[in-house]
Amino acid sequence: MRESKARKIQRAAEIVKQLKKSYPNAKCSLNYSSPHELLIATILSAQCTDHRVNQVTKTIFRKYQSQKEFAYADINELAKEIYSCGYHNQKAKNIQ
Repeated sequence: MRESKARKIQRAAEIVKQLKKSYPNAKCSLNYSSPHELLIATILSAQCTDHRVNQVTKTIFRKYQSQKEFAYADINELAKEIYSCGYHNQKAKNIQ
């Protein structure tokens, strides 16, 4: 029998409660100032250290200050700017 949507929501809330109890001082180590920046930092974090992501995002968040600027950025240039995070071509596509 499939789990109902209400049960999934309840179970997710229980998991979040337990995680908060187990890790009361947990913080995100990625630097960001908006949900869009967090999304980009998260995309870059795959197979990369948070330290490296923070170095790269410091530069690209200054250059591309809006979602629109990321969307219209030259994909090859963006890929070069995020090269040190690994998988730069695919990550550049995912960011756009």
